[in-house]
Amino acid sequence: MKEELKGYTETAEASAGVSRRQFLNYAGIAGAGLLIAGCKDDDDNGVTPTTDDGSIDLGSNDAGVMNYAYALEQLEYAFYARACETPFEGITRTELELLKDIRDHELAHREFFRKALGANAIPDLEIDLNMIDFKDRTSVLATARTFEDLGIMAYNGVTKLLVTADNVEVISKIVSVEGRHAAYIHELLLTNSFASTTDAYGLEEFKSPDEVLAITATYIKTKLSAKNLPTD
Repeated sequence: MKEELKGYTETAEASAGVSRRQFLNYAGIAGAGLLIAGCKDDDDNGVTPTTDDGSIDLGSNDAGVMNYAYALEQLEYAFYARACETPFEGITRTELELLKDIRDHELAHREFFRKALGANAIPDLEIDLNMIDFKDRTSVLATARTFEDLGIMAYNGVTKLLVTADNVEVISKIVSVEGRHAAYIHELLLTNSFASTTDAYGLEEFKSPDEVLAITATYIKTKLSAKNLPTD
């Protein structure tokens, strides 16, 4: 029997503060700005460049890949923060607590990339989630599944493009956490569906930045360009 939660209100930033610090310390990246300091272009004065069509350029080298991940974490955090602020009808206490845990992880990820990128970071993105029915359980969980699966495929598609070993290590840690999120969300929607995105060899799928950005453009209204990201 579901536990009804009434009158739930919470400030996500405040509740996630401890989790964010714990994540940074546990991963050994509290001073993460050093990881990509060497990726800054000589002619970059900390101003995010734009393309001819007004899109925000994610950048090149490891910094560009990290900006790409940062954009996805901004979207995921915004979604989970909203899902926790306005819980879907009939949500159980366990479901809400676990959604809050995921929200806190996404906040920690977002803040890590913001700190690591420093002056190279893209700006805060304009995100529109109004097409999601946050009062409907299926709508919320199906969207969460889409975001988690997409995030994993996105990370899998660019990890090989990173040059700095420390960045590969950090991205690998983050994508493993995203995998845990995805498995949980899959199970909430359909029992025994936790591995439904793996191929015949038990391997996760991947998507290119262009493929991922085309999908997230439904929610991220700030135009992003991946044209300068490294390629194979």
